[in-house]
Amino acid sequence: MVDDDRAVRFVLTTALRDAGYAVEGFDSAAAALAALARQPVPDLLFTDVRMPGDDGLVLLEKLKAAHPQLPVIVMSAYTDVASTAGAFRGGAHEFLSKPFDLDDAVELARRALPEPEPRAAVAAAPAPGDEAPQLIGDTAAMRALFRAIGRLAQAPLSVLINGETGTGKELVANALHRESPRARGPFVALNTAAIPAELLESELFGHEAGAFTGAARRHIGRFEQAHGGTLFLDEIGDMPLPLQTRLLRVLAEGEFFRVGGRELIHVDVRVVAATHQDLEALVEQGRFRADLLHRLDMVRLWLPPLRERLDDVATLAATFLGNAARRLDMPPKRLSGAAIQALRQHDWPGNVRELENVCWRLAALAVADTISAADVQAALARGGRTRTGATAPAQWDQALAQWARQRLAEGASGLHAEVRERMDAVLLEAALAATDGHRGDAAARLGVGRNTVTRKLGSGRKR
Repeated sequence: MVDDDRAVRFVLTTALRDAGYAVEGFDSAAAALAALARQPVPDLLFTDVRMPGDDGLVLLEKLKAAHPQLPVIVMSAYTDVASTAGAFRGGAHEFLSKPFDLDDAVELARRALPEPEPRAAVAAAPAPGDEAPQLIGDTAAMRALFRAIGRLAQAPLSVLINGETGTGKELVANALHRESPRARGPFVALNTAAIPAELLESELFGHEAGAFTGAARRHIGRFEQAHGGTLFLDEIGDMPLPLQTRLLRVLAEGEFFRVGGRELIHVDVRVVAATHQDLEALVEQGRFRADLLHRLDMVRLWLPPLRERLDDVATLAATFLGNAARRLDMPPKRLSGAAIQALRQHDWPGNVRELENVCWRLAALAVADTISAADVQAALARGGRTRTGATAPAQWDQALAQWARQRLAEGASGLHAEVRERMDAVLLEAALAATDGHRGDAAARLGVGRNTVTRKLGSGRKR
């Protein structure tokens, strides 16, 4: 804990110690650096920005150069765009505005230092060069999911995973397998919606040579491939009814015949199914068997959409950018604070999968090492909307016309001045976000003088 304010050090240190953390406090960056030179690196560091001698951002820079993996939470009573963006540019884990709630500060520490059991169970850091997908999240919903996976992994129960497309249902199934007694066995995945209905039976149960036209040799199906392990059936709601009947028998008895075969095949397979559909509604419509639903739904897990866990966006994006950098053999890019905010404003209809695709575009196309909000907007340009429901840029004039008609109908006057003031504020906000708070760059992008930007900031919101 580095802060020249003794009162802040005392109350925050006390709160963190009450939460179970061992904490050591210092009143300057120099004192903290001297201590780090003679003792082990801590698991987390809090630092104020404005202090005598080196300020917190200089301390952050020195720490990141020597210990790049050390999470640093930057604290400041001056929450202007420049200092906030500077903290994130320097690699801060989080920015904490003063005055702050002690519970919020302790929660930030918990997020930076997650409980070891859930993290080790389903989101262990990959080995160097290993880009296997990870199930990542520090929000309450994801921590609850991690705990559920930890409990269910040891139980020989069928699990049904519900979640929108792109939320990571296969990652959950894989985590259930990796942490189960079946981990030494195979994990076999099949998207039932991706296989033509006439081929799906053979894909699941296999076939004998000559079973149908084109079956030149025996084919071993996914159930046999998964013997001793786990079979993940994605988009189970799209499975044709006749195959649902065969699947029900396999789940109940653990045996089946290959297509065209006479030999009864016995398998030991744990089935984990997933869908983005409402299976109960499909049952009512006669499109899904109720008895199969009951067999699959011994335990149900729900995956939240990304728009409901936006606090995970920055961590996910950093992971995806790191993966992309390794694959592209290039230095990893870093997200600015404004870029993170831009990512958080997106509605993410494609969920985590969409975020991963956006990060690959950012890694390949962003020019600077630090990704800006403008880079994010360019990567998102293929579509989508913000969480605020903002009108698409090409339609802003229509929205303005509608607003003007409404205000005039209400008998309002002075609309020109009102619009101009609001327009200036919107343009200034966008330019500062796109330039990470650099007033000179923002002025150049807007085509106005730096003094104009400074004057408008002084007369409007403090930044």
